[in-house]
Amino acid sequence: MGSESGALAGSAASDREILDVLDPAVRDWWVDRFGPPEQDGGCLTPPQREAIPLIHEGENALVAAPTGSGKTLASFTAILNELFEREQREDGLDNGVYCLYVSPLKSLANDIERNLANPLDGIADRLAERGVETDVRQAIRHGDTSDYERQQMLETAPHILNTTPETLAILLNSPKFRERLASVEYVVVDEIHSLADSKRGTHLSVSLERLRRLAGEFTRVGCSATVEPLSDIARFLVGFDANEDANGDPEPRDCEIVDARFARDYDLQLHCPTPDLVNTSRGAVNDAFYETLGGLVEDHESTLVFTNTRSGAERVLENLRGRGVVDEGRSACHHGSLSKDRRQAVESQLKEGALDVTTTSTSLELGIDMPHIDLVVQVGSPKSVASLLQRVGRAGHRPGRTVTGRVIALDRDELVECAVMLRQAERGFVDRVHIPERCQDVAAQHVYGMAIEGPLREAAVAATLRSAYPYREYSEADYESLIRYLRADYDGFEDRNVYAKIWRDKNDAPDGEHHYSEFDVGETLVGKRGRLARPILLQNIGTIPDSFSVNVYVRGGDEWVGQLDESYLDTLESGDVFVLGGDRFAYRYRRGSKVYVDRTSERPTVPSWFSERLPLSFDLGREIARFQGDLVEKHAQGGASAVRRWLREFPIDGNAVRALARMYDDQLAYASVESVSTDERIAVETVKDRDDYRRRYHVRTPYGRRFNDGLSRLLAYRCANETNANVAVSVADNGFTLAMPLNRKVDVAGLLRDTDPESVRETLRDALDGTDLLERYFRIDATRSLLVLKRYKGREKSASKQQVASEMLLALAEELEDFAVIDETYRELIEDKLDLAGVRDVLARLQAGDVDVTETSLDTPSPLSFGLATLSASDVVLADDEDAVLREFHERVHEQLED
Repeated sequence: MGSESGALAGSAASDREILDVLDPAVRDWWVDRFGPPEQDGGCLTPPQREAIPLIHEGENALVAAPTGSGKTLASFTAILNELFEREQREDGLDNGVYCLYVSPLKSLANDIERNLANPLDGIADRLAERGVETDVRQAIRHGDTSDYERQQMLETAPHILNTTPETLAILLNSPKFRERLASVEYVVVDEIHSLADSKRGTHLSVSLERLRRLAGEFTRVGCSATVEPLSDIARFLVGFDANEDANGDPEPRDCEIVDARFARDYDLQLHCPTPDLVNTSRGAVNDAFYETLGGLVEDHESTLVFTNTRSGAERVLENLRGRGVVDEGRSACHHGSLSKDRRQAVESQLKEGALDVTTTSTSLELGIDMPHIDLVVQVGSPKSVASLLQRVGRAGHRPGRTVTGRVIALDRDELVECAVMLRQAERGFVDRVHIPERCQDVAAQHVYGMAIEGPLREAAVAATLRSAYPYREYSEADYESLIRYLRADYDGFEDRNVYAKIWRDKNDAPDGEHHYSEFDVGETLVGKRGRLARPILLQNIGTIPDSFSVNVYVRGGDEWVGQLDESYLDTLESGDVFVLGGDRFAYRYRRGSKVYVDRTSERPTVPSWFSERLPLSFDLGREIARFQGDLVEKHAQGGASAVRRWLREFPIDGNAVRALARMYDDQLAYASVESVSTDERIAVETVKDRDDYRRRYHVRTPYGRRFNDGLSRLLAYRCANETNANVAVSVADNGFTLAMPLNRKVDVAGLLRDTDPESVRETLRDALDGTDLLERYFRIDATRSLLVLKRYKGREKSASKQQVASEMLLALAEELEDFAVIDETYRELIEDKLDLAGVRDVLARLQAGDVDVTETSLDTPSPLSFGLATLSASDVVLADDEDAVLREFHERVHEQLED
């Protein structure tokens, strides 16, 4: 690449200067498509203006920009320019893959058509008009690609291959196609924000390091929506230079960050259907909600409505139609439970502008061109600023258009969340993403894969792992534990049909069993064991777990009462009460694919929608705590009127201002300033429930459900040990409730103060021992680690049978010291699911004196605890119960205030 393009990268180059470095055919296509560079505002969007010169120059780049800002097109344009220039030279392009485009979505067709196929064909046509024939090829490959198509790609390789993380991992272990990947010079990772926080992303990060071993250095481009911290995502994209001798710390590779996350203008506002969400009946709130939503729909050309559950998306659409807001032919619902054909039909209607209203529970980040959508409505809290911006970004899906988003909150806890969320979004705040680290199950798949391609120097295998961002701190102990597992170096394994997958040994002298002339004698090598190693890996590769529905039986007579989704069991502990088929049941235990319960008249503790909702982000929770601290200060300075004046500065409507001000005014009058959790205080509220003979501790920590799940398990475990009583736990985003018999009492505030942050991991491990949650995650990690095979010799083992097989191995695994699979199960639960880092952070601030704990004893829950106290009644089936309980609490509070 010439010095001219080098001068553009990092400079304030004009659109004309940027386009002038491109091939004339590429430049002409761009101008025909987006207009000349002299037009107002230019013809490049902010991310394109920065990204195209960087990619053209071969720099690694993370491009962070809102949906619809053209970041994916920028990546392909720079790469296509390079490929067409080479194609016009005498030697042309080889029969190999030059660019990999990796997306988390199997449905790549929409993105590819808009961002790759159209420019590729357009540029080729312009060259053909000048008498230059070119053949730059692209193809899509994923799990549904036919054998015929795969064979065609092998014979005539696509120069640009579009695939998923799982398929890339398969290709790296496919001997014939692997050769085609040796020519890769560019890798584009799209939607990187949705990969980084899961093991799919961890798996991809190691695949890219293995690809680097095969193809050499290549240019990496990451396309991300609004996410934070960009520096970590950039390092996740490019990885580290790890020395094979393991001398010194790995150094991160260079990566330029294009931060255009706030390149679009946002018009955001929070609506509350009524100023009183307690005394207004559920029916009246519902009517007001649909009146608000209907008005928004009528004022816009095409509205996209997000809900937090699939059933919610169906219900909202049904009500809009039933109330005459939209016609059936001009409205649709889109979510993952619908058939592929139905989803594609809805996507086509969106693209054509044929829908007035579309409801969905997913982010719809399918690369769908939706130019007609001019409003996004979010029903309820999306739980993070990043999710909010990603969702509302579907509106005004054209550069230069304002993003119009409205959020409608239907309960008081979500009202607080959303008010803070929209205020922070205006200020440019973004939640941090959590990236899993040192995952042994993912490492097992990749080390096995490298051994299959081997033998290899062990130093190279370890260095490849440590080159990936999630393994930059992968210790020798971690590695040795993994190798011991893969070698099945434990007594009793073969008796349970678990066999060694790899061997590790010194390279022998010429007459030895393991002698390889390409390595020096005495070098430590790693290789595969077993003739079926490759098919075993290829049939079981990936990180997405299987799931299944469990059958629910009443103990004693084994009466079958229905089914539960397995993921719902994550939220249940023995004694929890839930609703199924309109009846209430107390969960007792699980055996394989069966759950055993008792009928009960007790109030439910875990709503059926619980497992569907995303948890509130820890970062947004901290902002909520600060908000409450500021509000209390405003109230102290000028009372309720000062609070209302301050709230009017937020992007919220008058109803929301009145509802919020009233809630906090009641709280402070009833339970004092000390009862409000802030960034410097955790409020614990003790309530004696004499009717149920229970003592309830409402701990209001607004740091999200992951944090509260972790902290509540920690405290419940310690409370149970102190009182020798069963402790029931209910968890929400704004806190949790511990309940025990009325004749038991514990100093919850004291336990919070004296919990050593360094003891949290060990205590949580003890608390998880023997739980159904541990059993389920051990099965998931056992299948990822290939301890339990999902597929073998063409036979598929169902998730329920996987569960049975893993439970037979769990007892053995827990007896072993440093067993990689059980250690990974605990690590995943404690770090990724229960937010170890967040819990430690808050406990450390407690011990340092930066946070205090206050305890208030009350006869009835305070207004800020209504959500926790009625969590048990907030199932859709029990809407009337929730209304009644909420009003009863509210009446009690006001009776005591009047006294």
